[in-house]
Amino acid sequence: MRGRDLVRGRLAGLAALTAALPLVAAALPARAAQPAACPTVAVPGAEKQVTACLADLTTKGTLASGHTDQSDWSGLNSAGAVNPSGVPGTQIDGYFPDTSKGNTNHGWNHDAQFVIRLPERWNGGLVVAGSPGNRETYANDFTISDWALAKGYAYAATDKGNTGVDFYRDGVRPGDAVAEWNERVSQLASAAKAVVRKRYGRPARTTIAAGQSNGGYLVRWQLENRPDLFDGGVDWEGVLWRADGHNLLTFLPPALRAYPKGDTAGVAAAGFAPASQFLWPFHYQYYWDLTQRVYREEFDPSYDGDAEAGTPFCASGTPGCDTDYDYASRPAAVKRAVARVSLTGKIKRPLITVHGTLDTLLPISEDSDIYAQMISGQHRDRLFRYYRVEGGNHVDGLYPAYPDLLRPLLPCFRGAFTALEAWIGAGTPPPPSATLPRPATGDLENTCTLGATP
Repeated sequence: MRGRDLVRGRLAGLAALTAALPLVAAALPARAAQPAACPTVAVPGAEKQVTACLADLTTKGTLASGHTDQSDWSGLNSAGAVNPSGVPGTQIDGYFPDTSKGNTNHGWNHDAQFVIRLPERWNGGLVVAGSPGNRETYANDFTISDWALAKGYAYAATDKGNTGVDFYRDGVRPGDAVAEWNERVSQLASAAKAVVRKRYGRPARTTIAAGQSNGGYLVRWQLENRPDLFDGGVDWEGVLWRADGHNLLTFLPPALRAYPKGDTAGVAAAGFAPASQFLWPFHYQYYWDLTQRVYREEFDPSYDGDAEAGTPFCASGTPGCDTDYDYASRPAAVKRAVARVSLTGKIKRPLITVHGTLDTLLPISEDSDIYAQMISGQHRDRLFRYYRVEGGNHVDGLYPAYPDLLRPLLPCFRGAFTALEAWIGAGTPPPPSATLPRPATGDLENTCTLGATP
């Protein structure tokens, strides 16, 4: 449909929901020849896999060897974030059977790509992640993989089965593309568990789900629906999908209507923190409109019909304009499509959520605050900790531009991960849920203390 074609053309390099920098669809550099003695472990269900033994599985090593793609993770971390390195082991790249072709890594042009990393010194654990936004396989390499590998965890990640800003073209029914994300994480978790058992001779003692944005949504969904695969999870500002409202299709249109009119009260009423106003111009230009369009196309493709619509920043009143989109008035079929991927709050394994108070894509009042209420409503508070991080935005890439106003969330995610380890490993509960004040001094890019006092 015409609206879809125009969406594809706009900011085609921007990954909806977490890209602060352009997503570059570039093939990986040529790989160094792998050692002849490198052991191969079959990945159950994989259509293709390539194994390499590497001197360093972290990004410091894989950038040099060609076993990551920096464009997958650009913009998610702040420039001063310090990562561990020097973790030797085995990397398996491959893909599961799939019909979509958006992921261009390796020149495979094939979605459902995965990466599994197996450190030589294993701590008995496994971390499984899905990509944030609509990014490709290596999107969590800097933010999650490096940290997990240095702790001794095996690591597995998936591109979720469809990539790029036209991900919504995948599938047959509305909602199919997002539903596939959940299936791919479960598929990879099951396969990675088998790989770990084969490689190390014993099953993983602990399996943790971790993710940011869309990846955080996947953590939530897995802990609600597949507790057989996971022992706990860390959710970094996961997307909230609910059929009865409080989703990005309910708060982005009013913000899109209010902002160009200078209606700051209207943007705030949509859920965006007034203190985040300095971030609104950037997010209006690069995030809000595109994000609204591609997810509306996923769940409600009939909205723009054959109207001369789909133009970025179309004027209110233009037929099919997403600025005028009203989720509440749409047909029941739209709600059914969202319901297929909706969250309930009925988590069955320990979950820690971190979310920034200045998130200007998924405002905290419309997302994690609501999800925390849902968990409480399901009487699952004993399995949940929630840390609201003052000054945190959706991604850390903008921190250098506003060092006096923002606070990177990566160190708080790592603090939550460490707390989860103690919670599920030794039964030591994390500090009570709290809003974490922004420290006036210190290394905000690399330190974060959970609890009410920084």
